[in-house]
Amino acid sequence: MHLIGIPLRRPSSNEITASAVMAAGLWLAAVGAAWLLQWPLGRADAGALLLVVSWGCLSARVGIRIDQGQRHLLAQLLVSAVLLGLYGAVGQLLA
Repeated sequence: MHLIGIPLRRPSSNEITASAVMAAGLWLAAVGAAWLLQWPLGRADAGALLLVVSWGCLSARVGIRIDQGQRHLLAQLLVSAVLLGLYGAVGQLLA
């Protein structure tokens, strides 16, 4: 399978688990930094941050690496934008 010319690969169960653990740790660090710096971070913002950080960690395992060129960066940004759009739409439906 390809995404805008980037060959994607299927990650193993261990890679998905490692991505989830890494995403949780990075999210906790980001939320902690926001709290220490007294930046207002609401529930919706924290959820969006978790979603984007999780995708960032998983995308490296799938084969989308932003250090590999502009296509990879574009794919990362496009998928993140779609995920955030869906997250916002679901939030509006549930509100």
